[in-house]
Amino acid sequence: MWFKHLHLYRLHGAPALAAADLEAALSEQAFRPLNGSEPRRLGWCAPAGRAGTQLLHELQGQRLVTALRQERLLPASVVREEVEERSAELEAREGRKLRRQEKLDIKERVYEELLPRAFVRSQKIDLWWDVRRGLIGVNASSRTRAEEVLDLLRETLGSLKVTPLASQTLPMRAMTAWLVDPGARPADMTLGDQVELKAKGDDGVLRARQVDLDSDEIQQLLASGRQASKLALEIEGRLSFVLHDDLALKSLRFGDALIDEATNSDDGDDALVRLETDFLLMAQALGENVDRLIDWLGGEAGAASDQDVA
Repeated sequence: MWFKHLHLYRLHGAPALAAADLEAALSEQAFRPLNGSEPRRLGWCAPAGRAGTQLLHELQGQRLVTALRQERLLPASVVREEVEERSAELEAREGRKLRRQEKLDIKERVYEELLPRAFVRSQKIDLWWDVRRGLIGVNASSRTRAEEVLDLLRETLGSLKVTPLASQTLPMRAMTAWLVDPGARPADMTLGDQVELKAKGDDGVLRARQVDLDSDEIQQLLASGRQASKLALEIEGRLSFVLHDDLALKSLRFGDALIDEATNSDDGDDALVRLETDFLLMAQALGENVDRLIDWLGGEAGAASDQDVA
């Protein structure tokens, strides 16, 4: 249940939906398996998997929904080889070179024939909706995947106005300042051991892991004009993550005290109770620490304009 990544979005004018109404809306976009000719599909599934059927879990204003994404894996190299083989056979049989459009037609037929036999990859993507804060977080490794899920939620609700969460101080500027000046670091923040430094020119990107970020080597790189685009941080032992320059939080790790609290809670060996207990503890911790992070970054930036994610 514990999220590994987090892409954050601010809701604007979010629809006031009761849990029962939202559950009904989600069921209209429930996942159904791919048919033979579909390359991919996205729909809602039960967060608890086989342990439950409900599509929405809501506890104390914290909502959890899960999207299931399936796509067929058909490597371009496989298609290309089959097209080349068929094209060569046809050219030899007819004694002429095929036109470009003829090869494109062959490629289309090959794709249609091979697609139903391709392997299917499934991926679950969890979405956390903090009703009180008007905040959405998507547990996805990339922003592209996160916005696919937001698009599904927009389609489910009829409209969904959101903007990526933004801070007054750009994360890159703040991360660089924290590295350069220890005195600029918040008292409850600790640097981790991972950083990515970008140069202003064409010198590329430097990535370092398991290093002392206060070392002379890192300081020299910063003095040369490099800026931090990723930085490992820890908040008072409660949460650690790698902050990215777009305010994404990657490689999330929750503190031992929180994990122990979840482990020691009585769930009566009920998988649904376990899911909801873990989710509520996680959601509360995420909300509190996102607030703290935004405060470190000078507060939330005012939304210049709402955008309807499509």
